[in-house]
Amino acid sequence: CIKANAKSCGECIQAGPNCGWCKKTDFLQEGEPTSARCDDLAALKSKGCPVEDIENPRGSAAEKLKPEAITQIQPQKLVLKLRVGEPQTFSLKFKRAEDYPIDLYYLMDLSYSMKDDLENVKSLGTALMFEMEKITSDFRIGFGSFVEKTVMPYISTTPAKLRNPCTGDQNCTSPFSYKNVLSLTSEGNKFNELVGKQHISGNLDSPEGGFDAIMQVAVCGEQIGWRNVTRLLVFSTDAGFHFAGDGKLGGIVLPNDGKCHLENNMYTMSHYYDYPSIAHLVQKLSENNIQTIFAVTEEFQAVYKELKNLIPKSAVGTLSSNSSNVIQLIIDAYNSLSSEVILENSKLPKGVTISYKSYCKNGVNDTQEDGRKCSNISIGDEVKFEISVTANECPRKGQNETIKIKPLGFTEEVEINLQFVCECQCQNEGEANSPACHEGNGTFECGACRCNEGRIGRLCECSTDEVNSEDMDAYCRRENSTEICSNNGECICGQCVCKKRENTNEVYSGKYCECDNFNCDRSNGLICGGKRNGICKCRVCECFPNFTGSACDCSLDTVPCMASNGQICNGRGTCECGTCNCTDPKFQGSTCEMCQTCLGVCAEHKDCVQCRAFNKGEKKETCSQECMYFNMTRVESRDKLPQPGQPDPLSHCKEKDVDDCWFYFTYSVNSNGEANVHVVETPECPSGPDIIPIVAGVVAGIVLIGLALLLIWKLLMIIHDRREFAKFEKEKMNAKWDTVSEEAFTCIKVTVVKEKYKTFVHVP
Repeated sequence: CIKANAKSCGECIQAGPNCGWCKKTDFLQEGEPTSARCDDLAALKSKGCPVEDIENPRGSAAEKLKPEAITQIQPQKLVLKLRVGEPQTFSLKFKRAEDYPIDLYYLMDLSYSMKDDLENVKSLGTALMFEMEKITSDFRIGFGSFVEKTVMPYISTTPAKLRNPCTGDQNCTSPFSYKNVLSLTSEGNKFNELVGKQHISGNLDSPEGGFDAIMQVAVCGEQIGWRNVTRLLVFSTDAGFHFAGDGKLGGIVLPNDGKCHLENNMYTMSHYYDYPSIAHLVQKLSENNIQTIFAVTEEFQAVYKELKNLIPKSAVGTLSSNSSNVIQLIIDAYNSLSSEVILENSKLPKGVTISYKSYCKNGVNDTQEDGRKCSNISIGDEVKFEISVTANECPRKGQNETIKIKPLGFTEEVEINLQFVCECQCQNEGEANSPACHEGNGTFECGACRCNEGRIGRLCECSTDEVNSEDMDAYCRRENSTEICSNNGECICGQCVCKKRENTNEVYSGKYCECDNFNCDRSNGLICGGKRNGICKCRVCECFPNFTGSACDCSLDTVPCMASNGQICNGRGTCECGTCNCTDPKFQGSTCEMCQTCLGVCAEHKDCVQCRAFNKGEKKETCSQECMYFNMTRVESRDKLPQPGQPDPLSHCKEKDVDDCWFYFTYSVNSNGEANVHVVETPECPSGPDIIPIVAGVVAGIVLIGLALLLIWKLLMIIHDRREFAKFEKEKMNAKWDTVSEEAFTCIKVTVVKEKYKTFVHVP
């Protein structure tokens, strides 16, 4: 908002949706420009501008007219007040009406290849009327036909071929581009009668001139008889199509003009205008709310499906070779088209954008391009769209604009009147040639002067011819200084207007722009220690309570200096800027409680406690002089000593005296600084060792160890002897086995020899 450098309230509110203008007359500080009145709302409030003096007009959305007749779309008229950068959102509802009127125009290819199809189409009128009565009680049907442009090389221009383009004995009608045979009518019999009189024609090339015919059907509304209802165009063919540029083959280079050229129901300019482009067709079909059904043979399905993707609200059906299924095809295509709604808006004014969000059946939501449409809508179903319109700039003349939103293929539409909020309300209350603006040299509005042409200055006190005057510059210099506005601003009409910084939070101020809020002392990199500590005014820190110092970095709070004993800095220092300054160099830490070279509390006081409680120790002779700094209380046992939890910090001590006895005491300092000692009156002295059990134990241990060693040696010897005996027995057994084996071997050997001998004798 600050960077917009707005000179008026109107310029300010156009800078952004969060920018406001302070119209309070005395709002500006000395040296601040008029543009400082424009800032975001929070900043204006923090600078002291009352809420009632802040101009911040908002946009709005209001329904202007509610529909009274049966309609499929609501609302029908709307007024949007748009402020730059602030989107206005409204809801659009669509509900499929029951028994909605339908106009259907059947456009048929009458080239020779469609001969058998024509026979089936001749009875289409009454049959289709019968089927459509199930959908609507108000149905009309029309018929048209097309072939091709009547120039070479699309047709043969020889006289004989112009009379009968078919070969052999076939009787065909002369070629033509497009013919409106029957305008839309509710008489099905009339459809059958006129279509029955039609004859096939012919052409030379395979693609047909169907695009010329579609264009004429779309733009010749009066001749075709289109009503303001659902409009269906059935395009039936078994061939491809010519499009823009193909006309060059016949010497036709003039682009299609998209106008109606029907004379006596015949298209007369096919030889003059080229075929329309696909984009041109899309535009005209959309403008005239015509939904197209392509009834084509299986061979050309792929081509027309690609065409369907380029033409919104169109469908493709597979036509049988003789068009026998055309009625079911039309019914299916109509159901498919009518079950989908796609929103389209007219051309938007410059700087205006629009976005859609859909709320369809079964919880299906979408945004961006998919937010424009909903599918699978049945009769009686209602779907909702949220539409946001945003103005990114104001029109130059500030005039109102009108845009329209409609569902493709339907006649209903929403008319939206756009009104741009480019001025503030307070500008209407301005006083022209006001005395407040230097003798009427400007208009006083919104708390500031808007100068007339040729006048400048906060109060329009100067003309543009006087701006560079040296006399004026003298009013912008401080005493004994040659710098104009301290080199931080411009001298306009003898008054300093301070420069603006890139960081809008940094401001020059003062009569000579000598002050600023960013050159004060810093602490930890923060001006005046940060926003919690103080603020910078004219290069000097103004500290908040509990802070002091040139950078407001010195805290007066003593809580951080409080030691665990409740004393500030443990009684050994002073609290400066929230930190302890220890007076005794031995002590350190945030509260002067740490002493690296000091004894502990127990070790420090044990000699004095020992001399006063038991009259012994190193300080026994000087006890009365050195150890009277604490109050001492004797207790019977350790259980009677004070326990932790009392208000004063407490130390439990266990120390040895000169007789190697343990004595127990506690040491504490109360809030008045008095030391208190509680000591157990009887020390715990260790008894001497009992010699007899020790000697007996040692002797018994030696004996037991000896017995254990003897038992282990005996056990090892027994194991060794048993192993040796087992080894002896095994060797003895082996010796007997060797003798028996030798005898057996000898006997077997003799027997084997005999057997071999006997065998040898009987072989021959």
